[in-house]
Amino acid sequence: MSDAPRRGDSSRPSLLLSLCGALWLCACGVQGTPRPPRVEQPQRITDLAVAQSSRTLTLRFTAPQLAADGERLTKPQEMEILRAIIPAGQPAPASSLALQPWVTVSAEDFVRLAKGGKVIDSMTLSEAEFLEQRGKSLLIAVRTLTRGFRRRPVESGLSNIVRLTLLDVPRSVEDLRVVATEHALEIGWKPPTRALSGQPAADLSAYRVLRRAGQQGSFVKIGETTRTAFRDTDFEFGQTYAYQVAALMKVGTETAEGAESPAVEITPRDTFPPAPPTGLSVVYTSQAVELVWTASPEPDLAGYNVYRREGSGPTQKVNQEIVRTPVFRDTSVAEGRQYFYRVTALDLGNNESLPSQEVSVETR
Repeated sequence: MSDAPRRGDSSRPSLLLSLCGALWLCACGVQGTPRPPRVEQPQRITDLAVAQSSRTLTLRFTAPQLAADGERLTKPQEMEILRAIIPAGQPAPASSLALQPWVTVSAEDFVRLAKGGKVIDSMTLSEAEFLEQRGKSLLIAVRTLTRGFRRRPVESGLSNIVRLTLLDVPRSVEDLRVVATEHALEIGWKPPTRALSGQPAADLSAYRVLRRAGQQGSFVKIGETTRTAFRDTDFEFGQTYAYQVAALMKVGTETAEGAESPAVEITPRDTFPPAPPTGLSVVYTSQAVELVWTASPEPDLAGYNVYRREGSGPTQKVNQEIVRTPVFRDTSVAEGRQYFYRVTALDLGNNESLPSQEVSVETR
């Protein structure tokens, strides 16, 4: 009997058709209904704050991380700042329609501004703008946006609206100076006499002190005071510091910062000797004079020097190396003599104190 396939056998085409149909049904089940592309509308900003410093307005808020659907944003965001100017004495409009686009921020710049999740952006008014707008109220809001189909903007809702009065803040303080003392850098200045408009400075409420450590970096606020002086106790000798001071003004419930003063730089040096040692006592025993005194409390103490004179003779240093502890044994004495001792303290800057009270002993 021949093993060649029979042309009249129709079972193989039927089987192939069944397999193809099953595969088609499986493929259709996996693909499902096509979903429309996701619309990434950023969530609305709710914590916008605006502060005035001289002619500069600084905006701060938390950068949106989620879209309105609650899922994470994956597209780059752009930003739009809106503003309305309200003449002095007029109420704010009830509608946000009065807000007009003021500044736009590209996606690249927004990434730079939003490092760390907090956006800080500043706009500086020209001198002419400031003089024209001072005393008026500003309404400021922001919104972010992504780009959708054909780069159409997908905008967030408008943020909370901030209203502030543009105040005629004072110019910089005068005669800023910094003096190094043993325990603090003493900063002093004179109040500003004029506002930015040239009018007499008014409504001064306090002063903000800023410091930069080193030759580079940013100035950081280290304190506020109502006086024209400030003590910076958190410093190190040999480290360079620069200081600026800005006057603050307050009108009603609104505050603003005046112009920052030119920076004054200082590198404090330790030229301050420690306090002299106390409690010195001496006793002669076993061909040597034993000295004991009270340990110095100086935080930068390096050690002590011991001085001796005989009768009315010259005073000489006895120790060859610095004495690290408040005890000393002088074996270079002779019997039947009278000696007078004093002790000084040395700090790490090699500053030597005044001598302690003099104490005498007889070697007999």
